[in-house]
Amino acid sequence: MTFEEIYDQNFRYVYNVIYMRVMHRETAEDLAAETFAKAFKSFESYDPERAQPVTWLCAIAVNEVKSYFRKASTTRELMTDEIPETPTGDDEGERVRTLAINREAERILSALDDDERELVSLRLSAGLSFREIADLLGISEKAATERYRRLIAKCRKFTEGRKMEDYL
Repeated sequence: MTFEEIYDQNFRYVYNVIYMRVMHRETAEDLAAETFAKAFKSFESYDPERAQPVTWLCAIAVNEVKSYFRKASTTRELMTDEIPETPTGDDEGERVRTLAINREAERILSALDDDERELVSLRLSAGLSFREIADLLGISEKAATERYRRLIAKCRKFTEGRKMEDYL
């Protein structure tokens, strides 16, 4: 597999993992670019027997995000005006619903701490298995599974008793 193929197949996953941690589009774009630059430099040493490309890239991305926060050394401010782009189309009702769902997802993600956002992004955005997540985080597979189960339960509590109309 060429680096270009790896990039094409995994860019969106890597970007989403980063975005869910930093919650800012431009910063996520910059960190994704850094991730792929580092991956390209070390592509010759990448061993597909050790990890899938997405796992390898997510490990680099996680380190880039940690480095970014270390360098910032200040409390991260959430950009509340930054919400995911909504799809364009003729159905205004669909755009409104999508925007409301994006805002709710943003609200839930902003209520999570950095470690929780990292876990949910690795599982949902990158689609990594609990074994792969455990390897990246340096914990057991059982611990990764249990942390994720508790995290999903926590997220569900944020929306208890609410209907779609509540978000519009």
